[in-house]
Amino acid sequence: MALKIIITGTTGMVGEGVLLQCLENPKVEKILAISRKPSGHIHPKLTELIHGDFSDLSTVEEQLNGFDACFFCAGISSVGISKEEYERITYSMTLDFAKTLAKLNPTMTFAYVSGQGTDGTEKGNSHWARTKGKTENDLRKLPFKQVFAYRPGVMKPIATNSLHVLPYYKYFGWLYPIGRKLIPNAFNTLAEVGESMINVSLHGFDKFVLNGKEITQTANL
Repeated sequence: MALKIIITGTTGMVGEGVLLQCLENPKVEKILAISRKPSGHIHPKLTELIHGDFSDLSTVEEQLNGFDACFFCAGISSVGISKEEYERITYSMTLDFAKTLAKLNPTMTFAYVSGQGTDGTEKGNSHWARTKGKTENDLRKLPFKQVFAYRPGVMKPIATNSLHVLPYYKYFGWLYPIGRKLIPNAFNTLAEVGESMINVSLHGFDKFVLNGKEITQTANL
């Protein structure tokens, strides 16, 4: 089976890395990248849908049918914005987007990039961690075939063709192999994240939350 995949966040480092891995993988037949601006990548597998409001997909619904998976990599930092705005973008927008896809593609796998430190209990002191946890938990309630929450820590960018690598990654890339040996659950490559998402979409996995070790495990299925 060759997958047809929707990817968000392709103008960010994580989404771009997942996109590049999907473009290289023969198990992926078609990719629809949904974002507010072009990713800068061109490929025969890739179609880009420029759409400004993820909370309202009514005008583009006909383009979202017939997909096997969604890799939701869009997101923002909680630094510098209000709690209300962070909740609107992180929780409300994501759930609205996912509800539309669940309606159109009930056999879809939905993989959500959350982050290390997410609070699945929704009871901790950190607002961002509680918000991410609530997003994970409520995504799991939607009528998809399967939902996975990805909680990577430090991620090594894909070396070639990357246009959206965060600047500070250039300065501590040398730490990656050391960190990988010392704290394997906190270090992954973006290639592993992409491969993991492809593999769990095809074969499933017995855990809802994938931390670093599970990402590495499923990348090599």
